[in-house]
Amino acid sequence: MECKLLHEEEASGETAELYDNIRASFGMVPNFFKAQAALDPEWAALNWQRTKKIMLTEGSLDRKTKELIALVVSIIKGCQYCHLAHQTMVLMSGGSQRDINEALQVVELFQSFTTIADSLAVPCDVTPAMITGDKDG
Repeated sequence: MECKLLHEEEASGETAELYDNIRASFGMVPNFFKAQAALDPEWAALNWQRTKKIMLTEGSLDRKTKELIALVVSIIKGCQYCHLAHQTMVLMSGGSQRDINEALQVVELFQSFTTIADSLAVPCDVTPAMITGDKDG
């Protein structure tokens, strides 16, 4: 199935405004949003709002850390588009190739460790309750 994209020159009204907003943050309109807008511009707008709230708003985690997490999830989920996009966003957020390489090492290590733990049915003895003192969680 071919992916339909709503290109910037085809966008009008609220979708053109959405694209302007995205471009102001990223310097471009990623195909991810163009594909959603081609199907349903309101869906693209909703996901842009979610992106701004979660990825572009400073919180406890800085942008580089959020992008490294997104990169790891993308690798684990096997999404080539997302893997490349978030690798780029890590670099745009002040990260380095060294940061990316270290994240890749963590992914490899814990894909292996989770396989070992699951295959041996290891009971977990390391929980947040050890630190928080909360016996219920």
